[in-house]
Amino acid sequence: MTTSTRGRRAATALLLGTALSLTACGTEHATGPAASASHGAGTPGASPYVEPGAGDGAPHYNENNAFRREGEMSPASAKDAKKEADRIEPVIKRLWEEKKWDPASVRAALLGLGYKEKRTGPKGERLGGTLTVQELNSRWETDHYVRPEGAMVALRVHDDACVTAFVRKTNYGVTTNGLYPETGCFEPPAGH
Repeated sequence: MTTSTRGRRAATALLLGTALSLTACGTEHATGPAASASHGAGTPGASPYVEPGAGDGAPHYNENNAFRREGEMSPASAKDAKKEADRIEPVIKRLWEEKKWDPASVRAALLGLGYKEKRTGPKGERLGGTLTVQELNSRWETDHYVRPEGAMVALRVHDDACVTAFVRKTNYGVTTNGLYPETGCFEPPAGH
């Protein structure tokens, strides 16, 4: 072997050794049952960075999706919200059966129950009323947005409780929920 070949091999070995030590930097090499459990042994592809309760297992899932988690309702508020949902559900069902799912028809029917439409001031302050009826959110289809026929409803029962509903050609639904941090009674449609 010539001196230059030995030099190249030594340099290659040194470079390879440095690369291996750098890629192992900060890595713990524990063994035993505890190490296997904590590193997701038996779960191929499991990330050691998964947050507890993370929906899809992504790091920062809970932080990134906090805006999509509704607040808690007190037991008394939950009971009141259920009572209002029970009043609203037959009306929404009737409208669906009559094929009247446009926001104007839904609004008129719910105002007929004695609810008042929500009003806000120029700075977003609440001026009264608790009912909001609007078109369904648009959604992406193939290469453009479409807005399906139908209406969505929010009734703010208390500062921590809502009734939300929807009615459209295919179905309807009425539920109770807490408030969302950014959108009040309505569940946020998408991430930001």
